[in-house]
Amino acid sequence: MDERGIIPYHYRMIGFLIKKTFFDLWDNLFRVALLNLGFIASLAVPVFLPGLFSSPALFFAALLIGTLWCSVYLAAAALSLRAVSDYGSFGFGDFVRNLREGWPAGLCMGIVALILWAMVSIIIPFYLSINSMIGLLLAAVIFWTLVLALLSLQFFFAVRSRLDFKLVKVFKKCFVIFFDNPGLAVFSLLHNAVILVISALLAFLFPGPAGILLYLDEALRLRLLKYDWLEANPEASPQSKRRAIPWDAILIEEREKTGTRSLKSFIFPWKD
Repeated sequence: MDERGIIPYHYRMIGFLIKKTFFDLWDNLFRVALLNLGFIASLAVPVFLPGLFSSPALFFAALLIGTLWCSVYLAAAALSLRAVSDYGSFGFGDFVRNLREGWPAGLCMGIVALILWAMVSIIIPFYLSINSMIGLLLAAVIFWTLVLALLSLQFFFAVRSRLDFKLVKVFKKCFVIFFDNPGLAVFSLLHNAVILVISALLAFLFPGPAGILLYLDEALRLRLLKYDWLEANPEASPQSKRRAIPWDAILIEEREKTGTRSLKSFIFPWKD
């Protein structure tokens, strides 16, 4: 029996997702590095600029503006990386246009991120300091709410890029994707944590934040193929359809476009 007969369909889809993401990252190495470099420069604003002000008001204003700008930058980067996921590329002009298009989503996600951070750094410690069962229970509820938000909202920029520009619908679809694909959401969160560790060894230039955004866009793009298949096969029951998604058949065209490569082709692509 060959490997395809042994490995379940879902895991083969995950394997292809990782493979395609790596190929696209390698093919766009300099674009990804430039995006990451821009994010590192943006991150310097909320990290270093507030320390230059002695006034608490200016300190928090600089922190707020810097955080929101970083989120807007990520929104524009996600919109740009969609072209890479679709077997294309992007340029500086595309990024500027995406910056104008994506800033509302970036601001909204930045505000949400600040709220979540306040819950972690202020609200949970406050309830734990009460030293009572009620405080412990409230802290636990908030903690698992944060976990749910993290698992769902990791797809925010990808959903905004591919599915909807209305922000209320974007948030709703993030949670729908998580509840319908909890395994993918958990794997993606763990995958991105590992990518951050690897990126730290390379000064966050590669794969970096851009690599994570590209992976999430690739994951959503491939997952949407499942819903196209479900819509085209209404004769089976919903539960049986979800247990038997024929990823090998669904990904035939994607596999042909992605292809296979040798180590030599990665290092010396001009020799192929």
